[in-house]
Amino acid sequence: MRTPDAFAGLTMTDAELAAQLAEVAGRILIEVRASGMFHGKALGRAGDQTANEFLCHALREQRPEDGLLSEESKDTEERLSCSRVWIVDPVDGTREYGEERTDWAVHVALCVDGKPEVGAVALPGLDCVLRSDVSGKLPPAAEHPRMVVSRTRPAKEALAVAEAIGGQIVEMGSAGAKAMAVVRGEAEIYLHTGGQYEWDSAAPVAVALAHGLHASRVDGSPLVYNQADTYMPDLLICRPEWAERVLAEVAKLDA
Repeated sequence: MRTPDAFAGLTMTDAELAAQLAEVAGRILIEVRASGMFHGKALGRAGDQTANEFLCHALREQRPEDGLLSEESKDTEERLSCSRVWIVDPVDGTREYGEERTDWAVHVALCVDGKPEVGAVALPGLDCVLRSDVSGKLPPAAEHPRMVVSRTRPAKEALAVAEAIGGQIVEMGSAGAKAMAVVRGEAEIYLHTGGQYEWDSAAPVAVALAHGLHASRVDGSPLVYNQADTYMPDLLICRPEWAERVLAEVAKLDA
């Protein structure tokens, strides 16, 4: 396993660094789970802490001048004065990770002046890393749109929009797993209105945009990162041909 010190002397682009960090953190998490020393919520805590220590250590070593925001580290105002800020989620979908499911992710993103410019999302349970610098043609869309929603608390707005457009509901775990389902051609729409934080979507949005998908707030406005308040109320990631219709249906709900 490559440790943070193993990055010393390496020259990587930001995208290469994001992908490498996400991949290695994913392998660490698989090993923590395979150790058999933790189960359930304890496994989630152990995974979060171990992956976070690696990611933060490596980023401070590799990009010491950049800002850093992680779900598992105490936030400071220092990042707000930085143009370049790394936003990471060591385990997106801690419940799914603790339950030994595959629909969880590792997020590593670089936001520049509030825009998610670089991102990598590892899906360790599927042995897959999706990157903003490696994009391909979107797979063919299904005849009837598939909408991914939370398997534990699907947003009522998403259910209403799915019904209005004749969509099929697909329940899934983490935000990263849902967003990457759209990138991977397993769904057409990911609509979330239940509130998230910047680390939940920064990397998935960077990857989605790089693959030609639509990503915005549910009112159509841009997603802006590295804010003092890291709460983000809503999110839409979808195939571009569905963006206008979904935004219109959401607007009807608010009318």
